[in-house]
Amino acid sequence: MNDLSVYGNWAKVKNLLRNFTLMIACYFIFFIALRVIDVFVFNFDFNKYEQIELFETLKDHPWKFVFLAVIAAPLIEESIFRSLLKPSPFSLKLFLCAIIYMTGVFMIPEQGHWILRYSLLFGTILLFYYAMGKLIPSEFYKIICAWLHKYYLFIWIMGAIIFGFVHIFNYVDSFKIDLVLLMMIFPRIIAGFFFGKIKLENKGMIWPILMHSMNNSIVLFFLLPYTLSQY
Repeated sequence: MNDLSVYGNWAKVKNLLRNFTLMIACYFIFFIALRVIDVFVFNFDFNKYEQIELFETLKDHPWKFVFLAVIAAPLIEESIFRSLLKPSPFSLKLFLCAIIYMTGVFMIPEQGHWILRYSLLFGTILLFYYAMGKLIPSEFYKIICAWLHKYYLFIWIMGAIIFGFVHIFNYVDSFKIDLVLLMMIFPRIIAGFFFGKIKLENKGMIWPILMHSMNNSIVLFFLLPYTLSQY
């Protein structure tokens, strides 16, 4: 694996683009293989699972969807699934802030305007991040970081797998798994692998967040015109 810590940001940007291209290539290989298996072996029924809530949000609140897909989801999901991967004290705090965010999502009433809700959430997170820096000794973060560094390979792979399985809830209300659902979430596992890879190589949380945002932006680029034309 490349170690770009001694190079400038331009080398890291090129590495980001290289890994993004590899991830897209893996998507194409997976979908070609899936098509072959679908036609000649299993005949999957992909229509039985649809992302209805996602499409409804896209139709009713397109700007909210863009914000969630391109900004909020990459920031929060990477803070949860990649922040513990060879962490720094900053990324440990980011992980705890993401947990606070997820708790707040369920506690703040949905009746409020979405901009107000998310502004309140992110404001609370900033205060929480500041408090952690003041109240928790820096030695504590160093000890936790050193311990987590030992298990980076396990955290990398398990983070990618869990990241994929969490997206099952895009299709169903309660957790279940079958072969069709596994095939539908497998591209997310591929993505999680590359998000972890860029975090390790470029040594910073901004890189998996950017790559995640790029990934979602491409999906949004194709999904937005199609979805809006259906209504």
